[in-house]
Formats: sequence, C-alpha cells, structure tokens
Amino acid sequence: MAEELQNKRSSARRRVLKQARMSFNGGRSTIDCVLRNLSDTGARLKVTSPLGVPDRFELVLLTDKRTLACRVVWRSAEEIGVVFDDGKD
Repeated sequence: MAEELQNKRSSARRRVLKQARMSFNGGRSTIDCVLRNLSDTGARLKVTSPLGVPDRFELVLLTDKRTLACRVVWRSAEEIGVVFDDGKD
C-alpha cells in the first residue's frame, strides 16, 4: 500500500520533524501539529485528533516562517495528509 501511495505522488516526500500550526477561520482558530514528511506538493501531519480540522486551512511552518494553503486528501486517527492548494478545483 505504501508503494501505491508513493506512485500516486507527483513528487517524493522527505522525512522531517517540525512544529507547525493549522490556521483557519481567518486566523482566529489554530491547531498545533507536527510535520512528519514534506514534498513540493504536500505533507503528512501528526495531530492529536483530526476532529475539528477543516478540509482547507493554512499550514504555518513555525521554524521556517512559511505559510502554505492546504487541502486535506486523507485522514486517520492521528494523521492528516494534505496537498498544497492553489485554490483551483
């Protein structure tokens, strides 16, 4: 299954361990998370719970001081997979 997911990705992900924050509701709501892997097109985030995480949010990379628009593509009990969103559907 991991190989299938890797084949569907448009760019390879690299393992990282960085603090991040999901921001939504115009920045009024945030959820802390850990960035577990990252590529040019998406990321895997570790969360306490995926409940309350909207389908779209901004991911604030605290150490890099970058903000990326994200769209959730999958959820599990403790992780969320996102693609970086250009706003087009």
